[in-house]
Amino acid sequence: YQMAANSTIIPVFLAGWLQMLAPDDCFDEFFVKFNFFDVPCLKIFISKCLGYAIICGSFVVKVPQIVKILTAKSGRGISLVSVTLELLAISATWAYGAGHNFPFSSYGEALFLAIQTSIIAFLVFFYAGRTSAGLVYVSVYVACMAFLLSPAIPVGLLTVLQAGNIFVASFSKCIQAWENFTNSSTGQLSVVTVYMLFLGSCARIFTSIQETGDLMVISSYCLSSICNCIIAVQLVYYWNSPPCQDRGGIAKKTS
Repeated sequence: YQMAANSTIIPVFLAGWLQMLAPDDCFDEFFVKFNFFDVPCLKIFISKCLGYAIICGSFVVKVPQIVKILTAKSGRGISLVSVTLELLAISATWAYGAGHNFPFSSYGEALFLAIQTSIIAFLVFFYAGRTSAGLVYVSVYVACMAFLLSPAIPVGLLTVLQAGNIFVASFSKCIQAWENFTNSSTGQLSVVTVYMLFLGSCARIFTSIQETGDLMVISSYCLSSICNCIIAVQLVYYWNSPPCQDRGGIAKKTS
């Protein structure tokens, strides 16, 4: 049957997928010369695999958190300020990666994390009896992202946003960690979501080094990993603690 090239036995339909993981010369090294121990190409291959694995995982990484809120019919213990800052950080990463034409495998999960984080923010509003405010929140966010992803956005502004992202991402996690500490409980935080975010941010350090070499992006993921680790430890520490009234979310309206 038809081959990807005269010098390889890889079928065309499969070669296209493999070139996503081993682009350019690395495809020849692996599937023409069958040299699977070429170190530079091996690093690229591992980075690509991790990147796409993270993106696939991002489809559902916050679904357990969303399900937990829906099941409990409460956003107790989830800091809206923390969620908003996290959304800003995710969005900055998304816009910066797209604006600088980085490989999608290096930032693609930001798209799906942004969607799920927006849903979480809306649910916090919704279960606090403030549905209208939640709709406004989501609408404003969509409008802002439309601008950030448009050709009209200055590249310099994206750089400033990414630089600020280093601190915003960490600060958002610190707020949630403080919320957990003051409540002596992690409330409705999902252990699956927290640990997936922790592992994903750790893996992103390696993929960012390999695929972007951007110091701001790498620094952002390093700090994010540390902060995610703190919250992950809190989940274990407060595992058997009874939930208490949240102090950092939104006060529910009383009639």
